[in-house]
Amino acid sequence: MRITLALLLAVAAWAQPPAGPPPFPTPSVLTQAARMINDYGNRFRYAADNQKVPPPAAGEDRVVFMGDSITDNWGRPNYGAFFPGKPYINRGIGGQVTPQMLLRFFPDVVALKPRVVVILAGTNDIGGNVGPMTLEDTESYLMSMCDMARANDIKVVLASLTPVCDYHRPQTQTRPPEKINALNQWIKEYTAKNHFVYLDYYSATVDDKGFFKAEITGDGLHPNVAGYQIMAPLAEKSIAQALGK
Repeated sequence: MRITLALLLAVAAWAQPPAGPPPFPTPSVLTQAARMINDYGNRFRYAADNQKVPPPAAGEDRVVFMGDSITDNWGRPNYGAFFPGKPYINRGIGGQVTPQMLLRFFPDVVALKPRVVVILAGTNDIGGNVGPMTLEDTESYLMSMCDMARANDIKVVLASLTPVCDYHRPQTQTRPPEKINALNQWIKEYTAKNHFVYLDYYSATVDDKGFFKAEITGDGLHPNVAGYQIMAPLAEKSIAQALGK
């Protein structure tokens, strides 16, 4: 009887009409795909803004912040001010991975002639935003950006990744804390060996369980206003260290 029932169920399943074709991509998805093909690094996001940036004034300690959405959000409404009164330039682009940042590093950093660059990158590599990447892949792209900066007499501040948490929405499966910790350890050792400055955002934003403090993030990945208020003085201190002040 059990065998007969199993056969009937199998036949019934086989007789079901095949599933329809997958839904056609929406216009927004197609637009994003076309942009990725034509400009993988999104090098033209800041092209017009870069043309308006004058050469540094005498004695100006210009700083460029290179990064992903954690940098990009800084200074937007509901995220707090981005170093008011300081000659600091934000060149973050949400969702980017390190190879994309490397592609635009010259126009968005080197060409602006800063004295210091602050690089915060790697969480989207771990998250697989544009496909699987190993930690070694990320390390190689970070090293390439640092090499380009050094070759152009730009001081390097290399930041740790901030932690993630699941307090607001799931994040740790996509960005496992152990991978974040491994990359941060490498960044710390790499900066020490190469006489760069290590900017430790992680230690100031992690709770006693190893996750992003719930009160300083709205989604478990990005800092909120309170988070940026913690990060800002840490960045200032690291910039001063890079400048030898």
